[in-house]
Amino acid sequence: MPRLALYTSIVCVLAVAAAVVSFVQGSILPGVVWVLLAGLSSNMAWFYVRRHKAESRAEAAAG
Repeated sequence: MPRLALYTSIVCVLAVAAAVVSFVQGSILPGVVWVLLAGLSSNMAWFYVRRHKAESRAEAAAG
C-alpha cells in the first residue's frame, strides 16, 4: 500500500472515531464535519491505491 494511502486511511479511521464521539456528546454540527472529512479521506485513499496499481501495471507492461 502506498504511503499516502496509508496516511489517508489513518485519517479516515480517526475522523470516524471523532464523529462517533461528537454524536455521542450531542454535538451534531462537528459530527457532520467529521463525517465529511472521513468521506474525503476515504476517497483520497482509494484514489492513491488505484493510482499505485495503474503505475505498477504501466511499469510491468513497459519493462
